[in-house]
Amino acid sequence: MSGRHFLQIPGPTNVPDRILRAIDAPTMDHRGPSFAALTRDILEHLPKIFKTEQPVLIFPASGTGAWEAALVNCLSPNDRVLMCETGQFASLWFHLAEKLGLSPQVIPTDWRRGADAAAIEERLREDTAHQIKAVCVVHNETSTGATSNIRAVREAIDRTGHPALLMVDTISSLASIDYRHDEWGVDVTVAGSQKGLMLPPGLSFNAISQKALATAEHATLPKAYWGWREILNANATGHFPYTPSTNLLYGLKTAVDMLLEEGLDSVFQRHARHAEATRTAVRAWGLEILCLEPAEYSNSLTAVLMPEGHDADQFRKTVLEHFDMSLGNGLGRLSGKVFRIGHLGDFNDLMLAGTLSGVEMGLKIAGIPYKVGGVQAALDYLASGSSPD
Repeated sequence: MSGRHFLQIPGPTNVPDRILRAIDAPTMDHRGPSFAALTRDILEHLPKIFKTEQPVLIFPASGTGAWEAALVNCLSPNDRVLMCETGQFASLWFHLAEKLGLSPQVIPTDWRRGADAAAIEERLREDTAHQIKAVCVVHNETSTGATSNIRAVREAIDRTGHPALLMVDTISSLASIDYRHDEWGVDVTVAGSQKGLMLPPGLSFNAISQKALATAEHATLPKAYWGWREILNANATGHFPYTPSTNLLYGLKTAVDMLLEEGLDSVFQRHARHAEATRTAVRAWGLEILCLEPAEYSNSLTAVLMPEGHDADQFRKTVLEHFDMSLGNGLGRLSGKVFRIGHLGDFNDLMLAGTLSGVEMGLKIAGIPYKVGGVQAALDYLASGSSPD
């Protein structure tokens, strides 16, 4: 097909040309002074994206690596971990904890809403012996398009006086949805490069509190590659304890520069505006948004339920074949039931208009029952200059 492919999954996202040009450079000596200067620049400015003054560690890994790093650095075998199953990725984090020899406890949901702070508070109040060592929450569940109120979770933990660490997955929310590591009292923030940071997959991150760092000194789960202390010691001289993803770090510096140039508040407002325009289209089509709570709607993606009797994967195939556009598939228990529209990262009004046009034309070609006019409703919203509350 002529023209560019529309990559509208919720990550990996489109990589802007400026970042591609930064990555497309000769590989430098990762033990030399020029690389040390690059590392120091990144480590100085990257924490601003997390809204923290604490260290942010960088791993050559996907987000799954950052999950593991958070757990193995802070916990010991058989430690209890309280986890909220808000969707497929929260479930995968739970299974990872099991494989590591932890004892995760789950607060289930219907996969249509975020974490329940009241339920977390109740579980912690019951744990009078303080056997639960960490609470793990996914800020933005990529499989469902539902966010969790991390401030409310922190307040719930504080009301109980429980000493458990708070670990938060921001893989599909960092640099897309407002997030405040320090202000919200998060102990470990998990993130990845391939979504709001606008990079290819291959880098992951742990932002860590001083409480988490102190806890790590006594944690006994095996760790080598993921060890925080070794990375922090090497970072002090601008280096890493192993060969880093050199060219991705070039891109990371540029990504951080771009986000700070635009301003994080503007970045978040842009995502909120595109998300509301997308939801406006979905409502106009007469389709159902998977997330049930408007206060928990994701600004990174929108998961759309297919009408009964219609297969979401077949619809996605139709859109790909006719318009060269990739939409996100349903994951886990949502397989075949939803499609997901990614609207995060390097994205603007015209890209959204093209995305929604492809969806609406695909609905017609695939014979999905819908109402005409979703694209127009979204365009009217964008042209009005409105912004969500």
